Amino acid sequence: MEYFAQQVLNGLTLGAIYALIALGYTMVYGIIGMINFAHGDIFMLGAFSALIVFLVLVSLFYSLPVAVALLVMAIVAMVLTSLWSWLIERIAYRPLRGSFRLAPLITAIGISIMISNFVQVVQGPRNKPIPPMISQTFEFSGVVVTLKQIVILAVTAVLLALLWYLVNKTPLGRAQRACEQDPKMAAMLGIDVDRTISLTFVMGAALAAVAGTMFIMYYGVISFSSGFIPGVKAFTAAVLGGIGSIPGAVLGGLLIGLIEALWSAYFSVDYKDVAAFSILVVVLIFLPSGLLGRAEVEKV
Repeated sequence: MEYFAQQVLNGLTLGAIYALIALGYTMVYGIIGMINFAHGDIFMLGAFSALIVFLVLVSLFYSLPVAVALLVMAIVAMVLTSLWSWLIERIAYRPLRGSFRLAPLITAIGISIMISNFVQVVQGPRNKPIPPMISQTFEFSGVVVTLKQIVILAVTAVLLALLWYLVNKTPLGRAQRACEQDPKMAAMLGIDVDRTISLTFVMGAALAAVAGTMFIMYYGVISFSSGFIPGVKAFTAAVLGGIGSIPGAVLGGLLIGLIEALWSAYFSVDYKDVAAFSILVVVLIFLPSGLLGRAEVEKV
């Protein structure tokens, strides 16, 4: 029983990272109906930004508290990735917003390849390690809980609460929901649709940057290709939960993390990805809109 509880905890920790990335996919799709396949590489940029900030802080302030270092890493990573995402949306996606759907998809894939190759040229192809930042562990009834896991779960919970408040209780959230329902009518009512969409990209990038910071703190290594697999898993989580649904993205991320951890614990680790995608296929056969998704209604 202790082993099962341990794997559930590990799965929830991994799922929390997936959920933060998946929110970017589902928010962008919800507001403009486009899959931003460069979002996994935005996550990777956030992790590299956090790594660079950590190295700078260590060289300048050797005795800086870990909590302060993590906070600075996350903030700088959020700012830098938000700027990247805003620039990408402004240059690559906005001009294609009214075109046929294949053009933005191809552009998103091209942007993803561009970002990963840019980081490869700038940072090199090798893995970039980071010294362990947090090593404390606690034991509860035979289950080992690391402080890193507590930090990841707590940060994810706080960010989800803030996102819920922003989407449901603020003017920006009302503008986002209006643009999701009918962009033309929202524009007629005085909402700046372009600004709202840009801020949605920025919000998704900021969440991915925090996920990147948590990822490098938890695993201690990052490379130029590290955005692909988490990006695909997060996209799978968004589809599993119901693309366009914020609670669905969170639920999907947690489920993907749990499936991976439990499958790796009791079966061959080589097939954990097969298990995750197989569950996705089964769910979509019976629930085409995902677990919490809503069926789209075509306006005629």
